[in-house]
Amino acid sequence: MRMTPQEFIDWDAKRITLLGMSGVGKTTLANKLPKEQWFHYSGDYRIGTKYLNEPILDNIKRQAMQVPFLRDLLRSDSIYICNNITVDNLAPISTFLGKVGDPGRGGLPLAEFKRRQALHREAEIAAMLDVPLFIDKARDIYDYRHFVNDAGGSVCELDDPRVLETLARYTLIVYIKTTPELEQTLIERARRSPKPLYYREAFLDEQLAAFMAERQYRSPEEIPPDEFVTWVFPRLLRSRLPRYQQIADRYGYIVDANDAARVRDEQDFLQLVADAIAVKESQRKAG
Repeated sequence: MRMTPQEFIDWDAKRITLLGMSGVGKTTLANKLPKEQWFHYSGDYRIGTKYLNEPILDNIKRQAMQVPFLRDLLRSDSIYICNNITVDNLAPISTFLGKVGDPGRGGLPLAEFKRRQALHREAEIAAMLDVPLFIDKARDIYDYRHFVNDAGGSVCELDDPRVLETLARYTLIVYIKTTPELEQTLIERARRSPKPLYYREAFLDEQLAAFMAERQYRSPEEIPPDEFVTWVFPRLLRSRLPRYQQIADRYGYIVDANDAARVRDEQDFLQLVADAIAVKESQRKAG
């Protein structure tokens, strides 16, 4: 979706997709918009509550069945387990994704890890293709004037043309670009608290082979799960940044993460996006 800065300001029903690495500030920015006027669509929330809800619950139940006390209660239908995902608490998704590595230390065998990665990819594609549906719902059912799509950090890795074409057709794509300082912060955060992540299969195969050769592991099941996640994150970051850039160059606009962090309210946000549109418009005319 293309427009001039003034067309954006005058746009009666604004529809925006925020794109960027997890931790770059997409959700924080979305939360600064007036909740009575902006419908906040979280791709990760949709994944967890709709498309991965059953696999997540199956995974939790499988763990619970290993505890004799809980096993008896589950089999007699004396208790039930629910998936309490919120926009600000996506832990059940991370727990389901897991980490490849030694099962004795909480890791997953490679085949199971890849199965869950594939499920997540299909779920994220479906969640992004649902954006037009929720744009209509937000307006027609809930009477929201504007719509913000808080996209997951791995959208750039889905390699499904339908996703970007749909988002570009129905929303204005805004890429929040990291700074070198923020990149180091994200890397340090991943080192302190390694979290499960989605990887393109080709990237995973390449990096896992390099990691095992470097650390002299004979099979993925020998790997301490946190060790691989910590090692691979800087490489994942570097592989994703050009993909985000290509998406923004073709479909959207770019805002600096530091500028996004300074946004205080809706007016600041709208000005931030309008300025990004003006920069690209100027570049296009100069080119």
